[in-house]
Amino acid sequence: MKIVFLDSAVINPGDISWESIERLGTFQPYKRTAPEEISGRLSEAEAVFVDSLPLSQEVIAKCPSLKFIGIAATGFNHVDLKAAEKQGIAVANVPAYSTDAVAQHAMALLLSLSNQAELYNKAVVEGEWQNCKDYTFMKAPVTLLAGKSLGIVGYGNIGKKVAQIAEAFGMTVHVYSKEPEKAVASDVVSFHCPLTEENAGMVNRAFIEKMKNGAILINTARGGLVNEEDLAAALRSGKLAGAGLDVLAKEPPEEGNPLIGLENCKITPHMAFIPVETRRTVVETCGANLESFIRGERLNRLV
Repeated sequence: MKIVFLDSAVINPGDISWESIERLGTFQPYKRTAPEEISGRLSEAEAVFVDSLPLSQEVIAKCPSLKFIGIAATGFNHVDLKAAEKQGIAVANVPAYSTDAVAQHAMALLLSLSNQAELYNKAVVEGEWQNCKDYTFMKAPVTLLAGKSLGIVGYGNIGKKVAQIAEAFGMTVHVYSKEPEKAVASDVVSFHCPLTEENAGMVNRAFIEKMKNGAILINTARGGLVNEEDLAAALRSGKLAGAGLDVLAKEPPEEGNPLIGLENCKITPHMAFIPVETRRTVVETCGANLESFIRGERLNRLV
């Protein structure tokens, strides 16, 4: 079996063994594939893996040898499932692999805003502690999470894990998956829901105005949930104390993004899933999915 991975750079930059896939056939991983290169690289492939590269109806139609599409992620909106099914191609994904990693990262962003560890470390490195007359000093407010409320929008595996960690910090957790507009009553609002046509841009000026003064917003879900201009305005005005974001509306961001550079906005580059343990799970599950298909079984099959 000829097996191809079209965009492996993020999932496995070289720190994980491909053995779980290599043992199933002749395997060729490509770090990145331009749209015009897809058809050529899949011309004789029977199985293909993709991370985020789109496989449209047009692309799938040009791959007569293809029997299996493995998605090296949980989301599958970038693969045309109907076209694959019509052509008799099996499709499988990797469900719920990033629960612990994303929940950990959401809380890391919250702790970054509440404890200001980076700012204080920078102050120590620059000599402020060494030159201090007391055994400590205050450079920026530090906020206690115990006793604060956390509103969670999206209560799947990740939302539930975040709730568990927050409760360990002494926070009161409220779930607003069915009524996200009520999350505005919380001290911290954390998003863990999928992006849909209905909720795109839901965090806008009107939503933010109803939030508590000095509240914190955390988004490790999808950047499209947030109107970035409105969020930036709220952060600049002090309406919101801070925001922690692992996702933006456009990734990588364009020059001039209004959120980048704001002191009270912590942004990481869509990396919550990036621990090596998590990515190893992706690669091993991809191999298990393909092996299951070869055996005539349906592990993690979407179609």
